Amino acid sequence: MGFRMRTSIKIMPGVRLNISRSGVGYSVGGRGLRVTKHANGRVSRTVGIPGTGLSHSSTVRAPRSRATPRRPSPPARPAPRPPKPGLLAPSWEKDLFDAVEAGRPARLAAVARAHGRSEPVVRVLAAALDGLLHVEHLADGTGDPERARELLAWVVAQGPVGLGRHPFATKYLAERTWPVEIAAGVVAHLGLHHDVVHLAAAELHQAGGDLDTAIWTVEQAQPMAPAALSLVELYSDADRHQDVVDLTNGIDNADDATALLLVLRGRAFAQLGYHEAAREAIKEAMRVRSRAVAVRHRALLERGQVNLAQNRRAAARTDLEKILAEDAAYPGLADALAALP
Repeated sequence: MGFRMRTSIKIMPGVRLNISRSGVGYSVGGRGLRVTKHANGRVSRTVGIPGTGLSHSSTVRAPRSRATPRRPSPPARPAPRPPKPGLLAPSWEKDLFDAVEAGRPARLAAVARAHGRSEPVVRVLAAALDGLLHVEHLADGTGDPERARELLAWVVAQGPVGLGRHPFATKYLAERTWPVEIAAGVVAHLGLHHDVVHLAAAELHQAGGDLDTAIWTVEQAQPMAPAALSLVELYSDADRHQDVVDLTNGIDNADDATALLLVLRGRAFAQLGYHEAAREAIKEAMRVRSRAVAVRHRALLERGQVNLAQNRRAAARTDLEKILAEDAAYPGLADALAALP
């Protein structure tokens, strides 16, 4: 209630020194009324009853704020250094590691020749990494697509050797990924445990016009999301529209990949003559506006085709001109525009 017992030391008439656990303050005033400045800076006014030791205090000014000293942040831990083969590691492991670090196809080929007979899996690993190195450098023009296709196709043909589970891969390549455009506008960064060899080989076969081999290659991969998208696109290009519909049942628009799956589902429905079902699938694909531009363009192109099939020429023109305004060279756009009356 504000009442308290107070003990102080008289310094001179009207001035007292107050000592508390928080520090030293002082008070000025006579009997019955006193103004006190506390150790924390708070100023209070005290009204007391002489002779009883009882008083009531009210705050006149709040205590000064004390800045909480900032604790120095702990120094950042240095990034863990990638492991390297130890002194007792076998020679093939050291040579393969050095070749991977160098990033030179010739070094990988040399490792395959030197250790392929005694360690057959090393030959497969070296060929896979050689082919993926070429895939990685296709964008800058230094990769050889034919060499990559030949190497990766040979690796796939060796059967389920489990490269991602090989001790060398789990120790030195666990965080290593390679970019693969598994569908137009959707680039996935995949590791050996994601069957990057199969998906990269399939894309190279598709680019080379061999859809059957591309489809067979993806069908050998693990049934994961990147493989599903790659397979659906290949089925779509091969006009296997019922297979596309069957594979995309229950798809939700959760990311760029699933949005593109819905677009391909819409295309399949349109090719089978179910135009309203096609429209609904494409509508769901375009529901989220933050999807990749390439996915949105594909959705507009397929919806334009559906509109043309239903003789909705103005709507088709609107869809196609939206793509034209942003990417006049979009694949298939010129043919679709030519089909407009």
